[in-house]
Formats: sequence, C-alpha cells, structure tokens
Amino acid sequence: MKAIKSLEELKKIREAANDRLTIRRAGEEEHIKVMVGMATCGIAAGARETFNTLFEEIDKRNLKNVYLVQVGCMGYCHDEPIVQVNVPGEAAILYGKVDKKKAIDIIEKHIENGELLQDSIISKSFHKA
Repeated sequence: MKAIKSLEELKKIREAANDRLTIRRAGEEEHIKVMVGMATCGIAAGARETFNTLFEEIDKRNLKNVYLVQVGCMGYCHDEPIVQVNVPGEAAILYGKVDKKKAIDIIEKHIENGELLQDSIISKSFHKA
C-alpha cells in the first residue's frame, strides 16, 4: 500500500470508500438492514468471518440499499453466529448458525431474490420491520 501524502488524498480515499459501501446508516427505512450479533459468544462461534463475508458480498454485488451493522447479544447464543435481516415492510428474519456459505446465500437468495432460507430461520418477527 502506498503512503498517503496529503489530507486531500486521504479525503478522496474516504469518499471512494463511502461511495462503495456504507456500513451504518440509521433511520433509512427504504434500505435493508443486515445485523450481525458480535457479542463474545458470536465472535467465538465465527461471527467475524460471517460479518466479513456479508461485507464482501454486499460490496462485490454493489448493493447500495443494504446496510450492514454489528450489534451486541441477540439472545440466541446457542445458534451463533446470528444474522437478522430487516427488509422494509416485511417481518424481520433471524437466521442462526450462519457460516460463510449461508452468509452468501442470505445475500443471494434472501436479499437479491426475496427467497427465505427456511432451514436456517430461528425466529420471524410478526411485527413488520
């Protein structure tokens, strides 16, 4: 990696990164929010790899309407890593035991195609997200 030589150069790098992917943006109801439980139990079960895979897939597919957020304990320690998907106007879906492959499936099947991963759902909110 080459050295950054000026504040302007640093600002341009930051702008480019922000254009590619915004990780957190609160209160944007038209956007899909993907939350990954990153408490101690989640990290011990592999949530960091799950988060990184989701991040890479969102970036690779240029999904500008999807925000990825790290959260604390989600209360399902036995099913870590946990990923919750909130699609505006739909029930929130909580997926359990999300490894790298399931993380890719969540992006491809659920977010891009609207298809739920039935075998991985551990909770479905009856209140619309």
